[in-house]
Amino acid sequence: MQQLIVKTNLDKTIKWDKEVYTFNNKNVIGWGGFKDFFSLWFFNGVFLSDPEKVLVNASDGKTKAMRQWRFTNVDDMNDKKILMYINESIQTIKDGKEIKPDVFEEKKPEGIFKVFLDNNADVKNAFEKLTKGKQKEYVVYINEAKQEKTKTTRLEKIKELILQNKGLNDKYKTK
Repeated sequence: MQQLIVKTNLDKTIKWDKEVYTFNNKNVIGWGGFKDFFSLWFFNGVFLSDPEKVLVNASDGKTKAMRQWRFTNVDDMNDKKILMYINESIQTIKDGKEIKPDVFEEKKPEGIFKVFLDNNADVKNAFEKLTKGKQKEYVVYINEAKQEKTKTTRLEKIKELILQNKGLNDKYKTK
C-alpha cells in the first residue's frame, strides 16, 4: 500500500496513532491491518462512485462519510483500481465535497452514574480530567444498559479505566 500511495500527491501525517494521508490538509485515506482483513479507508468515501462495489460502511449509524475497502488476501489488491479510488477521493477534496461533523453533544453523568461518582471522589476527580469525548463514551455506555444490575456491573468494570485516565475504547487503539 505504501508503494501505491507514494505515486499520489498525498501528504503523510499521524492522526489517532495511525498513518493518515491528506491533500490540502484534508484527510483522504488511511490504512491498517486487522485480525481478519486489511483495510483501506476513504474519509470522503460516501462521495465515491465505487464502480467495483467494494466500499463498506464499517460503523453503520455512526460513520457518515468514511468508507472502507477490505482485503483478505494481497492478491485481491489491484494497483490500478486502488489508485483510481484514491485519485477519485483526492478529487472530492478538490471539489469541496464534505459532510460536516455533527456538533458535539456533551453528556453528563446522571442517575446511578452520578451517585457513583459522588460517592467515589477519586473516580469523580479522574473522570472530570478526561476529555469530553471520553466522558461521553462512559456516560453512553452506562446509560445504554437497561437494568440497574447491569449498570452497577458496568460501573465497577470502568472504575479502574477511569482512574488510569483511559477512555472506554482505548484498548482498541494501537500505538
